[in-house]
Amino acid sequence: MITLIEAYEAKNFPLDLPNPIDAIKFWMEQSGLSAADLAPAIGRMNRVYEVLNGKRALTLPMIWKLHELFGIPAESLIKPMKHC
Repeated sequence: MITLIEAYEAKNFPLDLPNPIDAIKFWMEQSGLSAADLAPAIGRMNRVYEVLNGKRALTLPMIWKLHELFGIPAESLIKPMKHC
């Protein structure tokens, strides 16, 4: 019965992945970390803020490092940004 309900919900009410910035900000909030903690994955602080403010898209190396270092699901990070 549970399998039928899950299949019905997946078909009729699919959950969309968050955009990459929301995924990163959610992870930061849940982990109690700041923008400075993202520097090893993204680069200098100005680049971190550009990414967090949606002015710069994530690159593949940034996505890989965010996934490796912080465990953010890669599928949440590769969704295209509409305003970058």
